[in-house]
Amino acid sequence: MAIIPCGSTSVAQWGIRPQPMLRSYAMNKIRTSQCCVSSQIGSLGAPTSSVSRDSLNALFCAGPSHTSHRSRGARFIVRAESDYYSVLGVSRNATKAEIKSAYRKLARSYHPDVNKEAGAETKFKEISNAYEVLSDDEKRSLYDKYGEAGVKGAGMGPGDFSNPFDLFESLFEGMGGMGSRGGGGSRNRAVDGQDEYYSLVLNFKEAVFGVEKEIEISRLENCGTCNGSGAKAGTKPSRCSTCGGQGQVVQSARTPLGVFQQVMTCSSCGGTGEISTPCNTCSGDGRVRKTKRISLKVPAGVDVGSRLRVRNEGNAGKRGGSPGDLFVIIEVIPDPVLKRDDTNIMYSCKVSYIDAILGTTIKVPTVDGMVDLKIPAGTQPNTTLVMAKKGVPLLNKSNMRGDQLVRVQVEIPKRLSNDERKLIEELADLSKGKAASRR
Repeated sequence: MAIIPCGSTSVAQWGIRPQPMLRSYAMNKIRTSQCCVSSQIGSLGAPTSSVSRDSLNALFCAGPSHTSHRSRGARFIVRAESDYYSVLGVSRNATKAEIKSAYRKLARSYHPDVNKEAGAETKFKEISNAYEVLSDDEKRSLYDKYGEAGVKGAGMGPGDFSNPFDLFESLFEGMGGMGSRGGGGSRNRAVDGQDEYYSLVLNFKEAVFGVEKEIEISRLENCGTCNGSGAKAGTKPSRCSTCGGQGQVVQSARTPLGVFQQVMTCSSCGGTGEISTPCNTCSGDGRVRKTKRISLKVPAGVDVGSRLRVRNEGNAGKRGGSPGDLFVIIEVIPDPVLKRDDTNIMYSCKVSYIDAILGTTIKVPTVDGMVDLKIPAGTQPNTTLVMAKKGVPLLNKSNMRGDQLVRVQVEIPKRLSNDERKLIEELADLSKGKAASRR
């Protein structure tokens, strides 16, 4: 493609095959005046051109509302463009102060947190896009000359505008209830403290019935020297030169797909927007690590992995932020005899085959101590007997308990004395006689 000057207008000349679509970024190479150039297109007399006069008129004579125009052999798509000056309601020779004032007024009215009407957020983004272009001298100059296509040709696509909520917050800092929706600056904002974690080891019965423990934790507390400000006494903070006091910096990367921007916390000021001489005690953090002993009441029924939350006993926040919480993670030492299954306790006992046949009473260990358990006559091997309410209390419902389940294992002797064998054989004969009489 070649650019042929036609008076005050440059017109593109195509070769034998017309391009299937005129892309928007080609517009920055085509300098056109605001008026129609149909009278100047007549000088385009290349015999190889297959672009009609009507097609070029549709391309270069676009007014406030562009429409699609097709010619045989080629397809032109002209998208309707917004007039940024009209969007903000200012004239084309408006000053920066007038543009900023118009944006502030409209942004207040259409911010989605204030205006709940349908389409308010779309209008808000449109206003923000217009302000972003017109408030920048370079972008405004390109827009005045080439329209929206000129701005896109400079590297901005439809999705390359900044976050409109970031832009709003930079002009309306401190407005309650009108947030940045996940992208605002963090300048001078209070930062809540992080949670602290502590591992507490209990024995089996302490986990079952609960216990009161005194533990020692290490956490960050407000510095007593600077009262949590992080600044050396007698000094005043200054505006961060890296981020200009915004607390954030924008990194841009130009790719074949467009310009990608990433908002990051300023590394120089840590997001505060201010630089100060650090306190000698806390090195500018505003917090120092200290130990503290606290009394902790562990409820009955906790188990391995249970978490107890102690509010406001975590690390202190920054710049007036709320302290974090303390989370106590429970570890339980297993009992060598009793096993736990949720709120039930499992136990296995052994009885002789004589006791299983005749029945007996045995002593069984429980979390409450030794308890008598009656083995019914004729108990079969692996029978499970239930000891009601001898299990673990339900967490936060100590008046309700699980059960202890006792599994009965019947021991069969491998060796018998002569007398025992004789008695067993007599018992076997007696059993066979009973079976024959039933027949």
